[in-house]
Amino acid sequence: MSLRIHNTLSRSIEPFEPIEPGHVRMYVCGMTIYDLCHVGHARMMMAFDVVQRWLKVSGFRVTYVRNITDIDDKIIKRAIERGVTIRALTDEMTAAMHRDIGALGIEPPTFEPRATDHVGAMVGLIERLEANGLAYRAPAGDVNFSVRKFPGYGRLSGKSIDQLRAGERVAVLEGKDDPLDFVLWKAAKPDEPADAKYDAPFGAGRPGWHIECSAMAHALLGERFDIHGGGMDLQFPHHENEIAQSDGAFHLGSGESFVKVWMHNGFLNVDNEKMSKSLGNFFTIRDVLQHYDGETLRFFMLRVHYRSPFNYSDAGLDDARNALRRLYTALGAVTPSPASTAIDWSDPHAARFKAAMDDDFNTPIATSVLFDLAGEVNRSRSPESALLLRALGATLGLLQQPPADYLQGGSGVEESHIAERIAARAAAKAARNFVEADRIREALATEGIVLKDSAAGTTWVKA
Repeated sequence: MSLRIHNTLSRSIEPFEPIEPGHVRMYVCGMTIYDLCHVGHARMMMAFDVVQRWLKVSGFRVTYVRNITDIDDKIIKRAIERGVTIRALTDEMTAAMHRDIGALGIEPPTFEPRATDHVGAMVGLIERLEANGLAYRAPAGDVNFSVRKFPGYGRLSGKSIDQLRAGERVAVLEGKDDPLDFVLWKAAKPDEPADAKYDAPFGAGRPGWHIECSAMAHALLGERFDIHGGGMDLQFPHHENEIAQSDGAFHLGSGESFVKVWMHNGFLNVDNEKMSKSLGNFFTIRDVLQHYDGETLRFFMLRVHYRSPFNYSDAGLDDARNALRRLYTALGAVTPSPASTAIDWSDPHAARFKAAMDDDFNTPIATSVLFDLAGEVNRSRSPESALLLRALGATLGLLQQPPADYLQGGSGVEESHIAERIAARAAAKAARNFVEADRIREALATEGIVLKDSAAGTTWVKA
Protein backbone atom coordinates (compact mmCIF):
# COMPACT_ATOMS: atom_id res chain seq x y z
CA MET A 1 0.00 0.00 0.00
CA SER A 2 1.33 3.42 -0.93
CA LEU A 3 1.25 6.36 1.45
CA ARG A 4 -2.20 7.80 2.15
CA ILE A 5 -2.82 11.03 4.11
CA HIS A 6 -5.98 12.61 5.52
CA ASN A 7 -6.54 15.93 3.78
CA THR A 8 -8.50 18.40 5.92
CA LEU A 9 -9.58 20.25 2.78
CA SER A 10 -11.25 17.21 1.19
CA ARG A 11 -12.12 15.63 4.56
CA SER A 12 -10.90 12.27 3.28
CA ILE A 13 -7.81 10.06 3.19
CA GLU A 14 -6.11 10.37 -0.18
CA PRO A 15 -3.18 8.65 -1.93
CA PHE A 16 -0.18 10.95 -1.66
CA GLU A 17 2.18 11.90 -4.47
CA PRO A 18 4.26 15.08 -4.26
CA ILE A 19 4.00 17.83 -6.86
CA GLU A 20 7.67 17.33 -7.73
CA PRO A 21 8.41 13.58 -8.01
CA GLY A 22 10.57 12.37 -5.13
CA HIS A 23 10.58 15.72 -3.29
CA VAL A 24 8.10 16.67 -0.54
CA ARG A 25 7.85 20.31 0.51
CA MET A 26 6.13 20.81 3.87
CA TYR A 27 5.32 23.89 5.95
CA VAL A 28 4.18 23.73 9.58
CA CYS A 29 3.10 26.71 11.68
CA GLY A 30 5.54 26.96 14.57
CA MET A 31 5.79 28.83 17.84
CA THR A 32 5.00 32.39 18.84
CA ILE A 33 8.06 32.83 21.01
CA TYR A 34 7.26 34.73 24.20
CA ASP A 35 7.30 31.96 26.84
CA LEU A 36 8.28 28.33 27.38
CA CYS A 37 6.61 25.75 25.13
CA HIS A 38 3.84 23.68 26.72
CA VAL A 39 2.81 20.07 26.11
CA GLY A 40 0.27 21.13 23.48
CA HIS A 41 3.10 22.63 21.46
CA ALA A 42 5.06 19.41 21.96
CA ARG A 43 2.14 17.39 20.64
CA MET A 44 2.00 19.45 17.43
CA MET A 45 5.75 19.39 16.79
CA MET A 46 5.87 15.67 17.59
CA ALA A 47 3.13 14.92 15.05
CA PHE A 48 4.98 16.57 12.20
CA ASP A 49 8.37 15.29 13.32
CA VAL A 50 6.96 11.80 12.76
CA VAL A 51 5.53 12.85 9.38
CA GLN A 52 8.85 14.16 8.09
CA ARG A 53 10.71 11.11 9.48
CA TRP A 54 8.37 8.67 7.72
CA LEU A 55 8.50 10.62 4.47
CA LYS A 56 12.28 10.20 4.52
CA VAL A 57 12.00 6.50 5.37
CA SER A 58 9.65 6.23 2.38
CA GLY A 59 12.42 7.48 0.11
CA PHE A 60 11.39 11.10 -0.35
CA ARG A 61 13.67 14.08 -0.15
CA VAL A 62 11.98 16.43 2.34
CA THR A 63 12.20 20.19 2.64
CA TYR A 64 10.57 20.93 5.97
CA VAL A 65 9.87 24.50 7.05
CA ARG A 66 8.66 25.31 10.58
CA ASN A 67 8.53 29.03 11.30
CA ILE A 68 9.08 31.15 14.39
CA THR A 69 6.76 34.10 15.03
CA ASP A 70 8.99 36.65 16.76
CA ILE A 71 6.86 39.78 16.47
CA ASP A 72 3.41 39.81 18.05
CA ASP A 73 1.30 41.64 20.65
CA LYS A 74 2.17 39.12 23.38
CA ILE A 75 5.86 39.30 22.57
CA ILE A 76 5.86 43.09 22.69
CA LYS A 77 3.97 43.08 26.01
CA ARG A 78 6.30 40.52 27.58
CA ALA A 79 9.45 42.34 26.42
CA ILE A 80 8.18 45.59 27.93
CA GLU A 81 7.29 43.85 31.19
CA ARG A 82 10.76 42.37 31.45
CA GLY A 83 12.55 45.51 30.30
CA VAL A 84 14.38 43.76 27.46
CA THR A 85 14.43 44.14 23.69
CA ILE A 86 12.13 42.02 21.57
CA ARG A 87 15.15 40.28 20.04
CA ALA A 88 16.64 39.46 23.45
CA LEU A 89 13.36 37.90 24.58
CA THR A 90 12.78 35.90 21.41
CA ASP A 91 16.40 34.68 21.28
CA GLU A 92 16.07 33.45 24.87
CA MET A 93 12.75 31.70 24.25
CA THR A 94 13.92 30.18 20.96
CA ALA A 95 16.96 28.67 22.69
CA ALA A 96 14.68 27.32 25.45
CA MET A 97 12.37 25.77 22.85
CA HIS A 98 15.28 24.07 21.11
CA ARG A 99 16.49 22.59 24.40
CA ASP A 100 13.06 21.34 25.43
CA ILE A 101 11.97 19.78 22.15
CA GLY A 102 15.46 18.40 21.63
CA ALA A 103 14.96 16.35 24.81
CA LEU A 104 11.94 14.76 23.08
CA GLY A 105 13.99 13.77 20.04
CA ILE A 106 12.23 16.25 17.76
CA GLU A 107 14.53 16.85 14.82
CA PRO A 108 15.21 20.37 13.53
CA PRO A 109 13.41 21.36 10.33
CA THR A 110 15.28 22.07 7.11
CA PHE A 111 14.52 25.77 7.57
CA GLU A 112 13.31 27.64 10.67
CA PRO A 113 12.57 31.16 9.41
CA ARG A 114 11.93 34.02 11.79
CA ALA A 115 9.09 36.34 10.85
CA THR A 116 11.21 39.46 11.41
CA ASP A 117 13.65 38.31 8.73
CA HIS A 118 10.86 38.23 6.13
CA VAL A 119 9.02 41.51 6.72
CA GLY A 120 10.05 42.74 3.25
CA ALA A 121 8.43 39.70 1.65
CA MET A 122 5.28 40.32 3.69
CA VAL A 123 5.12 43.92 2.51
CA GLY A 124 5.50 42.75 -1.08
CA LEU A 125 2.70 40.22 -0.65
CA ILE A 126 0.38 42.85 0.81
CA GLU A 127 1.13 45.15 -2.13
CA ARG A 128 0.26 42.31 -4.51
CA LEU A 129 -3.06 41.79 -2.72
CA GLU A 130 -3.76 45.52 -3.00
CA ALA A 131 -3.08 45.36 -6.73
CA ASN A 132 -5.48 42.42 -7.03
CA GLY A 133 -8.23 44.38 -5.29
CA LEU A 134 -8.28 42.18 -2.18
CA ALA A 135 -6.66 44.54 0.34
CA TYR A 136 -7.48 48.07 1.39
CA ARG A 137 -5.99 50.72 3.67
CA ALA A 138 -8.00 51.79 6.70
CA PRO A 139 -8.04 55.45 7.81
CA ALA A 140 -5.93 54.73 10.91
CA GLY A 141 -3.15 53.11 8.86
CA ASP A 142 -3.97 49.41 9.04
CA VAL A 143 -4.19 47.36 5.86
CA ASN A 144 -7.00 44.79 5.81
CA PHE A 145 -7.96 41.84 3.64
CA SER A 146 -11.45 42.02 2.11
CA VAL A 147 -12.86 38.56 2.84
CA ARG A 148 -16.04 38.90 0.77
CA LYS A 149 -14.01 39.62 -2.37
CA PHE A 150 -12.21 36.27 -2.18
CA PRO A 151 -14.30 33.48 -3.72
CA GLY A 152 -14.55 30.27 -1.74
CA TYR A 153 -13.58 31.69 1.64
CA GLY A 154 -14.40 29.10 4.32
CA ARG A 155 -13.85 25.93 2.31
CA LEU A 156 -11.06 24.62 4.58
CA SER A 157 -13.07 25.01 7.79
CA GLY A 158 -16.42 24.28 6.16
CA LYS A 159 -17.81 27.68 7.20
CA SER A 160 -19.80 29.87 4.84
CA ILE A 161 -19.67 33.65 4.83
CA ASP A 162 -23.19 33.71 6.27
CA GLN A 163 -22.06 31.63 9.25
CA LEU A 164 -19.37 34.17 10.10
CA ARG A 165 -21.61 37.05 11.09
CA ALA A 166 -20.36 39.87 13.29
CA GLY A 167 -20.68 39.24 17.00
CA GLU A 168 -20.27 35.47 16.69
CA ARG A 169 -16.78 34.46 15.64
CA VAL A 170 -15.22 37.77 14.55
CA ALA A 171 -15.41 41.00 16.53
CA VAL A 172 -16.32 44.25 14.76
CA LEU A 173 -13.22 46.42 14.72
CA GLU A 174 -12.98 50.08 13.86
CA GLY A 175 -11.55 50.76 10.41
CA LYS A 176 -12.82 47.60 8.69
CA ASP A 177 -15.21 47.66 5.77
CA ASP A 178 -16.65 44.38 7.00
CA PRO A 179 -16.36 42.69 10.41
CA LEU A 180 -15.08 39.52 8.68
CA ASP A 181 -12.03 41.30 7.26
CA PHE A 182 -8.66 40.61 8.89
CA VAL A 183 -5.57 42.72 9.30
CA LEU A 184 -2.55 42.32 7.05
CA TRP A 185 -0.54 45.26 8.40
CA LYS A 186 -0.94 46.86 11.84
CA ALA A 187 -0.18 50.55 12.01
CA ALA A 188 2.37 51.48 14.68
CA LYS A 189 1.07 52.83 17.98
CA PRO A 190 2.81 55.76 19.68
CA ASP A 191 3.52 53.81 22.88
CA GLU A 192 5.06 50.78 21.16
CA PRO A 193 8.85 50.35 21.36
CA ALA A 194 10.96 51.24 18.34
CA ASP A 195 11.93 47.62 17.70
CA ALA A 196 8.25 46.76 17.14
CA LYS A 197 8.00 49.11 14.14
CA TYR A 198 8.94 48.48 10.51
CA ASP A 199 8.83 50.83 7.54
CA ALA A 200 6.40 50.11 4.73
CA PRO A 201 4.62 52.01 1.93
CA PHE A 202 1.47 51.93 4.09
CA GLY A 203 3.29 53.59 7.00
CA ALA A 204 5.27 52.36 9.99
CA GLY A 205 3.91 49.26 11.67
CA ARG A 206 4.26 45.50 11.67
CA PRO A 207 2.71 42.55 9.87
CA GLY A 208 -0.43 40.80 10.99
CA TRP A 209 -0.06 37.21 12.14
CA HIS A 210 -1.69 35.52 9.15
CA ILE A 211 0.44 37.18 6.45
CA GLU A 212 3.64 35.90 8.05
CA CYS A 213 3.14 32.25 7.10
CA SER A 214 1.98 33.01 3.57
CA ALA A 215 5.10 35.08 2.93
CA MET A 216 7.58 32.65 4.54
CA ALA A 217 6.07 29.60 2.85
CA HIS A 218 6.19 31.32 -0.53
CA ALA A 219 9.77 32.47 -0.01
CA LEU A 220 11.10 29.03 0.96
CA LEU A 221 8.79 26.57 -0.82
CA GLY A 222 7.44 28.43 -3.84
CA GLU A 223 3.95 29.26 -5.04
CA ARG A 224 2.69 25.69 -4.56
CA PHE A 225 3.83 22.98 -2.16
CA ASP A 226 2.71 19.59 -0.87
CA ILE A 227 1.78 19.67 2.82
CA HIS A 228 0.76 22.43 5.21
CA GLY A 229 0.34 21.41 8.83
CA GLY A 230 -0.48 22.70 12.28
CA GLY A 231 -2.77 22.25 15.24
CA MET A 232 -6.51 21.85 14.68
CA ASP A 233 -7.03 25.19 16.42
CA LEU A 234 -5.28 26.89 13.46
CA GLN A 235 -7.73 25.55 10.87
CA PHE A 236 -9.88 28.64 11.38
CA PRO A 237 -9.12 31.46 11.07
CA HIS A 238 -5.33 31.21 10.54
CA HIS A 239 -5.14 28.61 7.79
CA GLU A 240 -8.37 29.80 6.19
CA ASN A 241 -6.82 33.25 5.97
CA GLU A 242 -3.58 31.86 4.57
CA ILE A 243 -5.53 30.32 1.70
CA ALA A 244 -7.22 33.64 1.02
CA GLN A 245 -3.90 35.52 1.05
CA SER A 246 -1.75 33.09 -0.91
CA ASP A 247 -4.35 32.10 -3.48
CA GLY A 248 -5.54 35.70 -3.70
CA ALA A 249 -2.02 36.81 -4.52
CA PHE A 250 -0.83 34.04 -6.83
CA HIS A 251 -3.68 31.77 -7.95
CA LEU A 252 -6.76 33.99 -8.20
CA GLY A 253 -8.98 32.54 -10.92
CA SER A 254 -6.49 29.81 -11.86
CA GLY A 255 -8.36 26.93 -10.23
CA GLU A 256 -5.21 25.97 -8.32
CA SER A 257 -4.38 26.37 -4.63
CA PHE A 258 -1.03 26.91 -2.96
CA VAL A 259 -1.25 23.73 -0.82
CA LYS A 260 -2.01 20.20 -1.99
CA VAL A 261 -2.66 18.53 1.41
CA TRP A 262 -3.71 20.19 4.68
CA MET A 263 -2.93 18.25 7.88
CA HIS A 264 -4.09 19.08 11.42
CA ASN A 265 -3.29 17.34 14.71
CA GLY A 266 -5.97 16.89 17.36
CA PHE A 267 -6.51 18.95 20.49
CA LEU A 268 -4.74 18.26 23.78
CA ASN A 269 -6.62 17.91 27.07
CA VAL A 270 -5.30 17.39 30.59
CA ASP A 271 -7.20 14.76 32.58
CA ASN A 272 -10.03 15.15 30.05
CA GLU A 273 -10.25 18.94 30.47
CA LYS A 274 -8.87 21.67 28.25
CA MET A 275 -5.42 22.77 29.43
CA SER A 276 -5.67 26.20 31.05
CA LYS A 277 -3.65 28.22 33.51
CA SER A 278 -6.89 29.26 35.19
CA LEU A 279 -7.74 25.59 35.83
CA GLY A 280 -4.30 24.91 37.27
CA ASN A 281 -3.62 22.13 34.76
CA PHE A 282 -1.12 23.96 32.54
CA PHE A 283 2.20 22.18 31.97
CA THR A 284 5.26 23.29 30.06
CA ILE A 285 7.52 20.69 28.47
CA ARG A 286 10.09 21.61 31.10
CA ASP A 287 7.60 20.88 33.89
CA VAL A 288 7.07 17.37 32.54
CA LEU A 289 10.78 16.71 32.04
CA GLN A 290 11.36 17.25 35.76
CA HIS A 291 9.47 13.99 36.38
CA TYR A 292 9.68 11.99 33.16
CA ASP A 293 12.39 11.50 30.57
CA GLY A 294 11.92 12.86 27.05
CA GLU A 295 11.62 9.48 25.35
CA THR A 296 8.78 8.48 27.67
CA LEU A 297 6.86 11.65 26.79
CA ARG A 298 7.56 11.02 23.11
CA PHE A 299 6.34 7.43 23.34
CA PHE A 300 3.24 8.52 25.28
CA MET A 301 2.29 10.86 22.45
CA LEU A 302 2.98 8.34 19.71
CA ARG A 303 0.49 5.88 21.21
CA VAL A 304 -2.32 8.23 20.12
CA HIS A 305 -3.06 8.93 16.44
CA TYR A 306 -2.04 12.46 15.51
CA ARG A 307 -5.59 13.43 14.45
CA SER A 308 -7.22 12.11 17.62
CA PRO A 309 -7.71 14.16 20.80
CA PHE A 310 -4.77 13.58 23.13
CA ASN A 311 -5.43 13.29 26.86
CA TYR A 312 -2.40 14.16 29.00
CA SER A 313 -2.23 12.61 32.47
CA ASP A 314 0.37 11.34 34.91
CA ALA A 315 -1.32 7.93 34.81
CA GLY A 316 -0.88 7.85 31.04
CA LEU A 317 2.77 8.81 31.36
CA ASP A 318 3.37 6.14 33.99
CA ASP A 319 1.82 3.54 31.73
CA ALA A 320 3.92 4.73 28.79
CA ARG A 321 7.09 4.53 30.89
CA ASN A 322 6.31 0.96 31.93
CA ALA A 323 5.50 -0.02 28.36
CA LEU A 324 8.68 1.51 27.00
CA ARG A 325 10.64 -0.37 29.65
CA ARG A 326 9.23 -3.62 28.29
CA LEU A 327 10.64 -2.81 24.87
CA TYR A 328 14.05 -1.86 26.26
CA THR A 329 14.06 -4.94 28.49
CA ALA A 330 13.59 -7.13 25.42
CA LEU A 331 16.47 -5.36 23.69
CA GLY A 332 18.65 -5.61 26.79
CA ALA A 333 18.31 -9.40 26.92
CA VAL A 334 19.83 -9.91 23.46
CA THR A 335 22.98 -8.66 21.80
CA PRO A 336 21.75 -7.26 18.47
CA SER A 337 23.33 -8.60 15.30
CA PRO A 338 26.06 -6.33 13.89
CA ALA A 339 24.58 -6.76 10.42
CA SER A 340 23.20 -3.89 8.32
CA THR A 341 20.53 -1.71 9.90
CA ALA A 342 18.57 -1.63 6.61
CA ILE A 343 15.01 -2.82 7.18
CA ASP A 344 13.74 -5.82 5.25
CA TRP A 345 10.20 -4.62 4.58
CA SER A 346 9.15 -8.11 3.47
CA ASP A 347 9.50 -9.32 7.07
CA PRO A 348 5.94 -9.82 8.44
CA HIS A 349 6.51 -7.47 11.39
CA ALA A 350 8.10 -4.80 9.20
CA ALA A 351 5.35 -5.13 6.59
CA ARG A 352 2.64 -4.61 9.21
CA PHE A 353 4.52 -1.63 10.63
CA LYS A 354 4.84 -0.06 7.18
CA ALA A 355 1.18 -0.65 6.37
CA ALA A 356 0.21 1.18 9.56
CA MET A 357 2.46 4.15 8.89
CA ASP A 358 1.38 4.36 5.25
CA ASP A 359 -2.22 4.58 6.49
CA ASP A 360 -2.14 8.24 7.53
CA PHE A 361 0.79 7.76 9.94
CA ASN A 362 -1.04 5.35 12.26
CA THR A 363 1.48 5.28 15.10
CA PRO A 364 -0.79 3.42 17.57
CA ILE A 365 -0.85 0.39 15.26
CA ALA A 366 2.85 0.79 14.47
CA THR A 367 3.81 0.81 18.14
CA SER A 368 1.67 -2.27 18.74
CA VAL A 369 3.83 -4.05 16.16
CA LEU A 370 6.88 -3.13 18.26
CA PHE A 371 5.38 -5.00 21.21
CA ASP A 372 4.62 -8.03 19.06
CA LEU A 373 8.22 -7.99 17.88
CA ALA A 374 9.50 -7.57 21.45
CA GLY A 375 7.52 -10.69 22.36
CA GLU A 376 9.28 -12.53 19.55
CA VAL A 377 12.64 -11.32 20.86
CA ASN A 378 11.79 -12.55 24.35
CA ARG A 379 10.78 -15.98 23.03
CA SER A 380 13.52 -16.57 20.49
CA ARG A 381 16.39 -14.43 21.79
CA SER A 382 17.02 -13.72 18.12
CA PRO A 383 19.65 -11.01 17.48
CA GLU A 384 18.06 -10.36 14.08
CA SER A 385 14.66 -9.72 15.65
CA ALA A 386 16.25 -7.40 18.21
CA LEU A 387 17.97 -5.52 15.39
CA LEU A 388 14.66 -5.14 13.55
CA LEU A 389 12.95 -3.91 16.73
CA ARG A 390 15.59 -1.22 17.16
CA ALA A 391 15.48 -0.27 13.47
CA LEU A 392 11.68 0.08 13.37
CA GLY A 393 11.81 2.07 16.60
CA ALA A 394 14.32 4.42 14.97
CA THR A 395 11.79 5.43 12.31
CA LEU A 396 9.69 6.86 15.16
CA GLY A 397 12.63 8.28 17.11
CA LEU A 398 12.49 5.48 19.71
CA LEU A 399 14.70 2.75 21.19
CA GLN A 400 18.05 4.25 20.24
CA GLN A 401 19.58 4.39 23.73
CA PRO A 402 21.62 1.49 25.12
CA PRO A 403 18.98 -0.49 27.06
CA ALA A 404 20.87 -0.17 30.36
CA ASP A 405 21.03 3.60 29.97
CA TYR A 406 17.25 3.83 29.64
CA LEU A 407 16.41 1.23 32.27
CA GLN A 408 18.83 2.63 34.84
CA GLY A 409 18.94 6.30 33.89
CA GLY A 410 17.59 8.99 36.17
CA SER A 411 17.43 6.81 39.27
CA GLY A 412 19.07 9.48 41.42
CA VAL A 413 21.03 6.79 43.27
CA GLU A 414 24.79 6.37 42.94
CA GLU A 415 25.64 3.28 40.90
CA SER A 416 28.49 2.44 43.29
CA HIS A 417 25.97 2.32 46.15
CA ILE A 418 23.70 -0.01 44.15
CA ALA A 419 26.63 -2.27 43.22
CA GLU A 420 27.72 -2.42 46.86
CA ARG A 421 24.20 -3.40 47.99
CA ILE A 422 23.92 -6.05 45.26
CA ALA A 423 27.25 -7.54 46.38
CA ALA A 424 26.15 -7.50 50.02
CA ARG A 425 22.91 -9.23 49.06
CA ALA A 426 24.80 -11.88 47.10
CA ALA A 427 27.01 -12.50 50.16
CA ALA A 428 23.94 -12.77 52.40
CA LYS A 429 22.34 -15.29 50.04
CA ALA A 430 25.58 -17.29 49.91
CA ALA A 431 25.52 -17.42 53.72
CA ARG A 432 21.85 -18.48 53.52
CA ASN A 433 20.87 -15.31 55.36
CA PHE A 434 17.75 -14.79 53.28
CA VAL A 435 16.20 -12.37 55.75
CA GLU A 436 19.12 -9.97 55.19
CA ALA A 437 18.99 -10.54 51.43
CA ASP A 438 15.29 -9.64 51.40
CA ARG A 439 15.95 -6.60 53.59
CA ILE A 440 18.53 -5.29 51.10
CA ARG A 441 16.15 -5.82 48.16
CA GLU A 442 13.35 -3.99 49.99
CA ALA A 443 15.66 -1.15 51.04
CA LEU A 444 16.72 -0.60 47.44
CA ALA A 445 13.08 -0.72 46.35
CA THR A 446 12.32 2.20 48.67
CA GLU A 447 15.08 4.10 46.83
CA GLY A 448 13.44 3.39 43.50
CA ILE A 449 15.71 0.50 42.48
CA VAL A 450 14.24 -2.84 41.37
CA LEU A 451 16.54 -5.88 41.37
CA LYS A 452 16.19 -8.60 38.72
CA ASP A 453 17.74 -12.03 39.33
CA SER A 454 18.66 -14.40 36.48
CA ALA A 455 21.08 -17.21 35.73
CA ALA A 456 23.54 -14.57 34.55
CA GLY A 457 23.40 -12.69 37.87
CA THR A 458 21.56 -9.72 39.37
CA THR A 459 20.79 -6.56 37.40
CA TRP A 460 18.69 -3.55 38.28
CA VAL A 461 16.34 -1.00 36.77
CA LYS A 462 14.82 2.19 38.09
CA ALA A 463 11.31 1.79 39.44
